[in-house]
Amino acid sequence: MKNTSKSEKADLLITGIAWLITVDKGRRIIRDAAIAVTKGRITAIGKSAELEAAFAADKVVDAKGAVATPGFVDCHLHSSFHLSRGLADEANAQSFLFDRMYPYEAALEQEDVRVSATHACAELLRHGVTTFIDPGNYHPEASVAAAKATGIRTVAGRSSFDLTKSVMGLLPARMIEDTAVCLKGAEEVLEKYSKSGDDRLKASASFRGLNNASDELIKGLKKLADKYDTLLQTHACFSYSTHDGCVSRCGMAEIERMDHLGVLDERMLVVHSGWLEPQEVAMIAKRKPSLVCAPSSSLHNGYGNFVVGKIPELMAFGVNVSLGSDHASSGIVDMTQEMRLAACGYKEVRMNPRVMPPEHAIEMATINGAKSALWDSEIGSIEVGKAADIVLFDTMRPEWQPLINPVSNLVYSATGDSVRDVFVAGEQVVAGGRLTKIDEMALYREIPETVARFSKRLKMDEIVTLKWPVS
Repeated sequence: MKNTSKSEKADLLITGIAWLITVDKGRRIIRDAAIAVTKGRITAIGKSAELEAAFAADKVVDAKGAVATPGFVDCHLHSSFHLSRGLADEANAQSFLFDRMYPYEAALEQEDVRVSATHACAELLRHGVTTFIDPGNYHPEASVAAAKATGIRTVAGRSSFDLTKSVMGLLPARMIEDTAVCLKGAEEVLEKYSKSGDDRLKASASFRGLNNASDELIKGLKKLADKYDTLLQTHACFSYSTHDGCVSRCGMAEIERMDHLGVLDERMLVVHSGWLEPQEVAMIAKRKPSLVCAPSSSLHNGYGNFVVGKIPELMAFGVNVSLGSDHASSGIVDMTQEMRLAACGYKEVRMNPRVMPPEHAIEMATINGAKSALWDSEIGSIEVGKAADIVLFDTMRPEWQPLINPVSNLVYSATGDSVRDVFVAGEQVVAGGRLTKIDEMALYREIPETVARFSKRLKMDEIVTLKWPVS
């Protein structure tokens, strides 16, 4: 740009960006950059001096010294589980689900889910996540309300179970529904949210897992996903228990079963995907569903997904792989830390430092995540014409210095605590590390009140006991 007069108008101009990591088709990194935004979309990207000379903007944000990235996409986050920190530690897969998390979920009322989901959205945004995919719960309208209140993008859903019992255990009575009820509830959510006119809201069909879903439910949800032009998502292959349970009941493993049912395709989102049999690796490479790697979840619960997983190899075969933080009950909800765990976890188990370079981790958190959400034409990279979902990291912090390679710093040393500003569709939803659309302090006062309320229904003292004495 050579224009020296401010001949163009923008709503927002972000200037002085030290390093702009675009994740565009050329994977450009621009020094001393600026971004112009009009009507929620990126209208220009270039050197800061050139854009400052060319654009007059209603709002100018000085990003001097900052690293800018596309907004992160968390492809698997249970918003209703955000009040479960500390409830499910040191529990194997069966106990984690049937003794801890399912009873917790069954104890939640709509207002509890609203508070939990608001808490989830707050943590996601403050750590640079501008979009998340929710696998669903029994009060999806509460999760959607929380997303709208905070300004984050979401793919909403209503999760489904129609088999009461699996080899792992028995579902709480409150969560048991027949197939017709599951399909009716799923369609109501898809009808309401998939084409709502809200450009920050999508919906998906969802069944919680292979061991508590009938063939009829899975195929019915696939028909609904196709009808409403959206995702079908599920957990699969996250532990030996789920893998073995599927083989025991169906005579085939989880990916194999989905392929047999005709639902495994590029519009399928498969979460975890660790315990794969050899033929399932070939099926995934052929059918190209999107996979979600959930590093902190596997590490917290000892699922073994790094040890047996094939994520680097599947990526080499062209399979789209993204990242998910899963839930607060496994600790962190921070995409920068998930990137580091994914990259370093596979380096360790492969004993190969060249496996999973930081560039791959950033792609997983941005453009790959957008593709997983079927949203990559709009988000996932900083490009002219795309929605202005942008994150600014404060680099005046020890973990960001020296700033020789921002890609390395972002993946190997930074955390989400260094996020300074976040924009969704050009709207500043985080400024100086604080949410702009809700009162955070009011939320944090509301959380313990909500926990106290559902704890009475959950009988929490029977689930969690501290090992060290409390006086």
